[in-house]
Amino acid sequence: RSYRGAGGTITLVEQILSDCRFATPYQDLHRDARLAASQIEAHLRKISALRVVDRAEIVRSVFYRGQSAYIVGRMFSASQDFPFVLALMNSPQGIFVDAVLLDENEVSVLFSYTRSYFHVDVERYYDLVRFLKNVIPRKRIAELYISVGHNKHGKTELYRDLLDHLAHSDDQFVIAPGQKGMVMVVFTIPGYDVVFKLIKDRFTYPKKGNRDTVIEKYRMVFRHDRAGRLIDAQEFEYLEFDRARFSDELVAELLKEASQTVVVQDDSVVIKHAYLERRVIPLDIYAQAADLEAARAAVIDYGNAIKDLAATNIFPGDMLLKNFGVTRHGRVVFYDYDELCLITDCNFRTTPKAPSFEEEFSAEPWFVIAENDIFPSEFRYFLGLGGELLEEFEAVHGDIFGVDFWRGLQERIAAGEIVHIFPYPQRKRLKAVDG
Repeated sequence: RSYRGAGGTITLVEQILSDCRFATPYQDLHRDARLAASQIEAHLRKISALRVVDRAEIVRSVFYRGQSAYIVGRMFSASQDFPFVLALMNSPQGIFVDAVLLDENEVSVLFSYTRSYFHVDVERYYDLVRFLKNVIPRKRIAELYISVGHNKHGKTELYRDLLDHLAHSDDQFVIAPGQKGMVMVVFTIPGYDVVFKLIKDRFTYPKKGNRDTVIEKYRMVFRHDRAGRLIDAQEFEYLEFDRARFSDELVAELLKEASQTVVVQDDSVVIKHAYLERRVIPLDIYAQAADLEAARAAVIDYGNAIKDLAATNIFPGDMLLKNFGVTRHGRVVFYDYDELCLITDCNFRTTPKAPSFEEEFSAEPWFVIAENDIFPSEFRYFLGLGGELLEEFEAVHGDIFGVDFWRGLQERIAAGEIVHIFPYPQRKRLKAVDG
């Protein structure tokens, strides 16, 4: 739909909201239009645009995900244009506008590869994706298809994009930065922000499980609410690449770790099975390389990531920094899925007191530990944090080290409570803006 802004911004927003008909009425349409218009006018000042919106283009269909619905489009002011998204929520009093997103980065995060797919009903997804590409131009076509639930189209576009990159570059495949995986061998192309993850023939001790259990974990991620914290993984079979793109050292590493998956021929390398994911900066590398302020922010968001996952009934299993990464938007995400499990399947325990001094410092535990037993008080020794960063983490997220936090979540999940993970900062909520 196209709208003219001649009647003013409030009237424009009112018309857009009115045209999206729901069975439930709005709480206060004029109030929300006024609040949204205020945000739009502030954004126009911020980008040094004219103080009026000339027109708006809005997708006819509403985007649904979780407990929210989204009206998506873009607005034009003279020669400038910008994204326009209204985030809607429901309440006993009716539907209300919870947030207005007007920045490309904000909308990009909304359509992130770390979030569950939207439900949106349109006849031509090709046209929808092309429109979205104009709204968030830095987002890959493949990611846009995947974000609206068209995975097959997304995989096709991703493969086409990869081949196009290889055709127009001399980049060679290399082992991905970061510590080597115990379950997966991971390689990448320096100029292309995707990693290729192959399941190893034999897992490094003390990792347990097998190929089938790892594949099931990835399927679990595909089905589950990802809370903006789990990287989307696309599964590919029988990828074939030019042998010249692989150094002898990389080929040797792949054959050593994943000989059941990799076939090397005279002029090609065939990957029988791989997961392709967006490349992020491993959190342990980021925390070491970033300045103290950026490292602190990442560590705090690391705790937020653990809590967001927990709220959706996901326990990461291995919470070492190396299993988390930082996106280009500075968000911390999780990508090591082999130990991932449901919070409700875990038994969170306090560490029993040792009966003697000798047993307390024994290399072996003095009490029986079941496979699903988890001791939160021990987390601080396995995060890989120290000094100021550990102090900062404990000050904000110290409750993670206690059983009460985890057991409380289990009770809320068992009671059927659904925790809404907002895909935008709390400061963006209109209730917060309106005071």
